[in-house]
Amino acid sequence: MAKKHLSVIIVPHTKTSTKTLCFSQRALKMLAVGGAVLGLALAAVLVDYVRMNIIRGKYKALKAETAEQKTTIANYEKSIGELQATISHFESYTKKLNVMAGLKSPDVLTAPAGIGGGDPGKGEEPEAEQAPAPSGPQALSQGAIQNLSQKARSIENNLNSLLNFFESDSLRLASTPSIVPAVGWLASVYGHRNDPFTGEWTMHFGIDISTNVGNPVVATADGIVIKVQTDKYLGKNVTISHGNGFTTVYGHMSNFAVRAGQKVKRRDIIGYIGQTGKAAGPHVHYEVWRDSKRVDPRSYLLEE
Repeated sequence: MAKKHLSVIIVPHTKTSTKTLCFSQRALKMLAVGGAVLGLALAAVLVDYVRMNIIRGKYKALKAETAEQKTTIANYEKSIGELQATISHFESYTKKLNVMAGLKSPDVLTAPAGIGGGDPGKGEEPEAEQAPAPSGPQALSQGAIQNLSQKARSIENNLNSLLNFFESDSLRLASTPSIVPAVGWLASVYGHRNDPFTGEWTMHFGIDISTNVGNPVVATADGIVIKVQTDKYLGKNVTISHGNGFTTVYGHMSNFAVRAGQKVKRRDIIGYIGQTGKAAGPHVHYEVWRDSKRVDPRSYLLEE
């Protein structure tokens, strides 16, 4: 009995003879199986391709979400840093208000070298100096946020107490030094420095504010002018008594605008910027005395 087979006749378009291909039943089965396997493989590849496309889409979405979250966290950290800086500013401000109110002693900051002159004040030592605390944004954490919240509540309570204090003591506030004596830039601060003339390591008992010759020098609080004089250190200088233990001194002026015994108000012009006495340039040397002891004037500057 002849084996079953399949014949395929190929008829070309040209005039050449036809071709006949014969496939046995076994070969057909093998072709069928091979086609099925190939179809399954193609189906698996197609499914894997679709699955990878889905995963790739989810990855892109997660990547975009992660980038957005990083931006949000960075903005949040920046906001925390700005909030910390603001709270630090208010802490410094309330410290000054406490000093003015006499509720706390002034915190004297470490001072770099300056350029102005003034009475060297040998034999007199400054108050204990305290280095400023390090600054910068805290790590973004629950503890840091709670710390900022506690500081804010503490400042709020302190300011409320100070408000009540000053409302009941406006006269004391008016006679407490609280502003800069001249508009200019801070050339030298309170503290030890190299003397600009001798190079010696000496104590500078005030602050120097440099500006143009002839600019006005004003009283930093209400008071009475007790001295209008000239000496070799401070040149032409004015001393004002404000009461409550406060006295201020203004040196190196070119001219006076007040006389001894005259009453002055805060921001009244008392003289003009000069370079008299021991001065390396035009500026006003400004001192604050409290209870007969020189203190850091920066503790009593409420203006920037």
